[in-house]
Amino acid sequence: MVRYKSVEQILKIMRNIDQIRNIGIIAHVDHGKTTLTDSLLAAAGIISEKLAGEILALDYLNVEQQRGITVKAANISLYYEFEGKPYVINLIDTPGHVDFSGKVSRSLRVLDGAIVVVDAVEGVMTQTETVLRQALEERVRPLLFINKIDRLIKELRMTPKEIQDRFVQIIKDINNLIDTYGEPGFKEKWRLDPVKGQIAFGSAKDRIGLTIPYSQRKGIKISDLISAYEKGREVVEDLQKKIPLHEVLLEMVIKHVPNPREAQAYRIPKIWRGPLDSEIAKAMISADPDGPTVYLINDMRHDPHAGLVATGRVLSGWLEEGKELYLVNAKTVQRVLQTSLYMGPFREPADKIYAGNIAAVLGLDRARSGETAVDPSLKEMMVPFEKISYISEPVVTIAVEPRTPSELTKMVDALKKLIIEDPNLVLKINEETGEYLLSGMGQVHLEVALTLLKENFGVEVKTSTPLIIYRETIRGSSPVLEGKSPNKHNRLYISVEPLNEETIRLIATGEVSEDQDPRERAKILRDKAGWDYDEARRIWAIDENINVFVDRTSGIQYLREVRDTIIQGFRLAMREGPLAMEPVRGVKVILHDAVIHEDPAHRGPAQLYPATRNPIYAGMLMSKPTLLEPIQKVDIKIPIDYMGEVTAILTRKRGRILEVHELYGNWIRIISEIPIAESMDLAQQLRGATSGRALWGTEFSRWMPVPENMLPELIAAIRTRKGLKPEPPKPDDFLGP
Repeated sequence: MVRYKSVEQILKIMRNIDQIRNIGIIAHVDHGKTTLTDSLLAAAGIISEKLAGEILALDYLNVEQQRGITVKAANISLYYEFEGKPYVINLIDTPGHVDFSGKVSRSLRVLDGAIVVVDAVEGVMTQTETVLRQALEERVRPLLFINKIDRLIKELRMTPKEIQDRFVQIIKDINNLIDTYGEPGFKEKWRLDPVKGQIAFGSAKDRIGLTIPYSQRKGIKISDLISAYEKGREVVEDLQKKIPLHEVLLEMVIKHVPNPREAQAYRIPKIWRGPLDSEIAKAMISADPDGPTVYLINDMRHDPHAGLVATGRVLSGWLEEGKELYLVNAKTVQRVLQTSLYMGPFREPADKIYAGNIAAVLGLDRARSGETAVDPSLKEMMVPFEKISYISEPVVTIAVEPRTPSELTKMVDALKKLIIEDPNLVLKINEETGEYLLSGMGQVHLEVALTLLKENFGVEVKTSTPLIIYRETIRGSSPVLEGKSPNKHNRLYISVEPLNEETIRLIATGEVSEDQDPRERAKILRDKAGWDYDEARRIWAIDENINVFVDRTSGIQYLREVRDTIIQGFRLAMREGPLAMEPVRGVKVILHDAVIHEDPAHRGPAQLYPATRNPIYAGMLMSKPTLLEPIQKVDIKIPIDYMGEVTAILTRKRGRILEVHELYGNWIRIISEIPIAESMDLAQQLRGATSGRALWGTEFSRWMPVPENMLPELIAAIRTRKGLKPEPPKPDDFLGP
């Protein structure tokens, strides 16, 4: 049974890796993740069983309680005894709303298994697919819980045969996704089989559940569940004692989620690019509690009393108060002031936390999400972990200013703290207007950020209408152009051309990255994207918006000394393109030749930044420049009677219908794409057109060129908003005499 134990008793078990499980709960929004977590907390004695499913204990922020969605990923450590053996279950409840998918990505980095929760009525939705894909990309083992089966009985009044068919369809949909997104060697082993107990059925709200093996052991069948709901509340409550949901799920987790040692053996080669025959790799792969300390930080949180709290997984060695750790990315040593376990919003101090566990640490305030903290003895040899790839990126922007002008400094300080907690928020200053621009994944993301700004930091702000961030790109190639430094002593000869789609995909998914070994990166680009191997080895930089700088020069004097300055000039040019000062995407910049002055005083940033930027801008303007707009996938389930109204809404919003499927009863599923710029009132229109019966989900799909007939007007509008002349510049404006 589950029993709430003190931290000291939990820590005794944490040393034994075979008795640890690290799991997350992932799902589409409103499918019941946090209600399910409540059931597990109630069983552990952490919250009242009467309140489980109602208080949503891990939704501890006011904004979460008000909106009914999980915003932060909440952690907790549970003690569970199974077949006479104690276990520690380190559990993370993750957000379901698409705007917070970045937090899901960061949580999955420290997990080994995930319970995918699916609403039995709504079935597999867009965000279900997204979070499952994220889990498989991180080599996190999925299990399935089909929730809200009471809705099939009470709302849809399905027969036992129809309910069984519904379960079969959901299982088939999930297994198809595992086949699609799983890696060879994993998807075969990870397909879900109900007979093996890898799928549970039940109701998180009523805290009851079954797997097939559990059902056979208890002598209670799905038909008994159906009968109980038909007979009334008392019979359902009686079943809570016979088939409690926590027993079913935690048994499933212990049997089918690997322990940290088993999981790290195949996860470390996926998420770490260092040499696998090194001592560090061996310690991490074996989750050695006596090895050198390696602590992978996936989250940073601001505690108003304690400051910044690092959350992450100990992959090797142990953490304790007073221990010094080297931060690989920050390139500094900091001392651990306290180590703790998470109990929802609270932290319980712990003397030592060993490999395989998730820990909270005070003292590492220079760390950021994705940081690697290691024993200082590993300083020279530790390779950082693979960057976490996000399925979306910030595409909606608002200008913010404090309601009280004197609070400007306080607002900026608070925003910087928010961004440490949530790296998917981006803050920029418009140099022309002095505006502070906050960008996020969507409107909900930004609304929640502003609510947190008020609740946690006491800052109220005024905002502009949400703006869509576009991307600039090119569809053709430029000639080689000369860029001169202002003092005319340095000359760079540069051309630009578009990256091919496969290169963009490889960079977007993290398969190709800037910090890779150049030979490994060149081989991937040659084999998968058709690059010349020698040119691929000459890549100097890959920027965050998927642009590449290549050096084709040979034997240029002083070039090595100014390489970093030229790269920085390239990065600055990619942040704001020439068309509308929007970020650049999908451009290859090639350096063909250079003349560099011998005196360092004549070749600093003030000289080389313009010499780099100007030929890039002129080249882009000569290469069929255009704007890309963000497109989102919209997955809608409706009764067939509303198909005409819904397709009309999508068409008016420049939408494209991709697929239409028949579902159970008279319901259909429409999968479409629409520009995010057209989606601001989509929810309101769908609700109105379907009398509130539409079920839908969205996710970022791709970047697509703005239609030609809209382009000039859009460029002029963006430029005017930024205080620029409506007409974009000409190439000659950057080439000069």
